[in-house]
Amino acid sequence: MNRDDQQTFLPGQPDHLQNLFNSPVRLLAPMEGLTDPLMRQILTQIATDLGRPYDWSVSEFIRVTQHLLPAHVFYRYVPELHHNAKTSCGTPIHIQLLGSEAQLMAENAAYACELGAPAIDINFGCPAKTVNSHRGGSVLLDEPEVLYDIISTVRKAVPAHIPVSAKIRLGYTDTSRIDDIRGAIDASGANWLTIHARTKTQGYKPPAYWEKIQSFNRLDIPVIANGEIWTSAQAQNCMTQSGTQHLMLGRGAVTRPDLIAQVDAKEDNPDRNKLAWHDLTTHQIAFLQGQAKNDIVLVGRYKQWLGMLTKGYNEAQPLWNSVKREKDKNAIIEAIKQSSCV
Repeated sequence: MNRDDQQTFLPGQPDHLQNLFNSPVRLLAPMEGLTDPLMRQILTQIATDLGRPYDWSVSEFIRVTQHLLPAHVFYRYVPELHHNAKTSCGTPIHIQLLGSEAQLMAENAAYACELGAPAIDINFGCPAKTVNSHRGGSVLLDEPEVLYDIISTVRKAVPAHIPVSAKIRLGYTDTSRIDDIRGAIDASGANWLTIHARTKTQGYKPPAYWEKIQSFNRLDIPVIANGEIWTSAQAQNCMTQSGTQHLMLGRGAVTRPDLIAQVDAKEDNPDRNKLAWHDLTTHQIAFLQGQAKNDIVLVGRYKQWLGMLTKGYNEAQPLWNSVKREKDKNAIIEAIKQSSCV
C-alpha cells in the first residue's frame, strides 16, 4: 500500500489530531541510554536527508517519583524544548514519562506541556529490573486498573489540544491479561497506542509476536507496532501480521539509519534510499563532534553505536577492530575518515 493512499477517519481522535494519522506514521523509538538528544539529532537528520523524515520521535523516559520535576530536568532530557520541541531538521519530539502515581504523573505532564511538549507519551513497556522493582514500566501491565488511572488522570490534566499516548508490551510475565489491558486503554482516553510485540519476560529475544497486536485494532484509536523490525522485509511482515500500517523503529533504526527510507522505498528502485558507508561516516564524525558531558562520554557512546553498526554494515567491523581500545576522540575521527576511503 502506498502510504499516501491511506487516509482513515479515526472515531477516537479529536478533529485537530486526525491529520497526524492521515497516512502511515514512522516513528523513532525511545530507547534508554541510546536515543539520547545527540543520537536523535543524527538519526532524524539522516532520515530527513533521505527524503523520509520521521513523523516524530519520542524521548527517553523521564522518571517521575516523588515530586514535580524542575524545568532543568526536562531540558536535560529534551533540550529540543528550547527549539519548539523539534530537532534542527524539524522532527517533533514527544516527551515520555514513567511512573506509577497518577496525580504526580499528571502534574508533571501538565508542566511538560507548559514547557512546550507537543505530546505526552506514558511508558508501560520498560523491562528493566531496576525500573520494574520500583513499580514503573512494564510491571504495571499486571495492574490494568493502574494503567487506566494514570492515563485518564494525565489526559484530564493535559490541555485538550495536546495528545496523550501510551506505550506498552503484550504483558508482564505472559499475555493472560491482554484483554484487561486493552479494556483499560480503551476507557482511558489515550489518543493512540504503541505496542512492543513481546512481554517483559520475553525481553528483546526474537521473535516478536506481531500477530498479537491484531486484537488492539478494535480500539477507536491508532495502533503503532514496534519490535524486531531490522529490515524492510520485516517491516512489511509486521504491518501484515499486526494489521496496522503504523510503525515505531527502534534498534533497527540505529543499526541501519536508512531503515526508515527503505521501509517505504519504491519497488522499482529499492536501493535508491540506501545510505552508503561513505555517507554515513560524515554522520559518525558529526556524532563525535556533538555535545556531551565530556569526550570520554562521547567516545563511549560512539563505540556503543559503532558496535551496533557492525550488524548493519560490513565496513563497520574493521573500524570497530581498530578503535575499540582507542580513547582519543581525534584518533577515532581519523580512523573513521580512513574507513571511508577503503
